Amino acid sequence: MDDIYSEMVARWPSPIVARAEIKKFTGGGISSKTLANADSNGTGPEGRFFVGRRVCYPVASFIKWLRQNERG
Repeated sequence: MDDIYSEMVARWPSPIVARAEIKKFTGGGISSKTLANADSNGTGPEGRFFVGRRVCYPVASFIKWLRQNERG
């Protein structure tokens, strides 16, 4: 893989990720609370939608958001 984000996408079994699963998706790097706060501030990943009562994101949008918010 060319970078860690591509590897994360390759290992995730779905084109969507639920907010409740973000901690698992990122290996503990981002919490669901962090995303809830970002969504509340209008700075969360694009394309948020609901499946029942669960907040979900397209994986591609979440990865784009991660890239934009990484700190080096």
